[in-house]
Amino acid sequence: MVKKRISRGKFDKLQKLSNDHGIIAALAIDQRGSMKRMMEAAAQQAGKNYNIEMVYEFKELVSQVLTNHVSGILLDEELGFKGIKSKAKQTGLILSYEKTGYDVKTVGRFPELLPNESLHRLLSKGADAAKVLVYYNPNDKAEINDVKHAFLERLGTEGLAADIPLFVEIVTYDDAIPDTKSVSFAKEKPQLVIDSMREFSKGKYHIDVIKTEVPVNFDYVEGYTADGVAPLYTKEEAAKYFASANKAVDRPFIYLSAGVSAETFRNELTFAGEAHTKYNGILGGRATWLQGVQVYAQKGRAGLIEWLNTQGKQNISELNDILNEGATPWYDWYGGLDNIEVFDRDIMD
Repeated sequence: MVKKRISRGKFDKLQKLSNDHGIIAALAIDQRGSMKRMMEAAAQQAGKNYNIEMVYEFKELVSQVLTNHVSGILLDEELGFKGIKSKAKQTGLILSYEKTGYDVKTVGRFPELLPNESLHRLLSKGADAAKVLVYYNPNDKAEINDVKHAFLERLGTEGLAADIPLFVEIVTYDDAIPDTKSVSFAKEKPQLVIDSMREFSKGKYHIDVIKTEVPVNFDYVEGYTADGVAPLYTKEEAAKYFASANKAVDRPFIYLSAGVSAETFRNELTFAGEAHTKYNGILGGRATWLQGVQVYAQKGRAGLIEWLNTQGKQNISELNDILNEGATPWYDWYGGLDNIEVFDRDIMD
């Protein structure tokens, strides 16, 4: 196998974001608009008045406690600035680079970067990687996807210049099926995910790690459905979709939790490992800490710290055990560490 050349900045930071097994066992808490809504609803249910300081403190405490048990954490500066400061020193830091959400008045769900940021600025703030979320439908109009392709080509070039790893999160959609939890969308999801992963594995984007959905809606997999829900995929069919997604890429990829429960996320990852998927870790979000939002709203700072040190830690530990059993090191895509040639890139000050 021809040696894979990786610049020193990207290589060292990918290693910083990985555990001792080369697996990216990372926590995601960069939600912004949705986090405000979750906290406000939790406060209302607890009979308390919501204020933005609650979100700041929640992210601070999640980062302070749980980064002792993960290899990296994804945070945003807008609401997670306290979490950036409170994380464990040895834990890698991924910062969000995109504006939250999209313009609902414009067809296409186009991505947009934070206007007052650059990858050099994120580096100066201690980032070990930058994350950008892109909503993508491979079947969308060519003029829509061409804008997204050009956007990621520019982003990839900036990542090369700054010598920082790029994590691109792909969230699939179909405007004709707004309910992404429906049977109709579940039928389309495998093709949407697989084709998206194939597109963004192309070298022109210079994406270092693809952050992807699992290629099926696990609520419709045989053996995992709720009572009264008819399966849409047999276990064999689901395994084939996982395998097809794996074959579509030529670089590291990790799974996002997509708001599913902790149990469902564990089932997804276990299934991925049993299907011999060569996934390289996770950026697990709400599946890890969502229950803590209501705990915090009801019991405050002390209550949340206790929950994080017990149930939150357990959630992380269970995921780490699954990852160490079924995930593979990110560098296995390139033939292992011995087959990687690390080189120094000249960076302009």
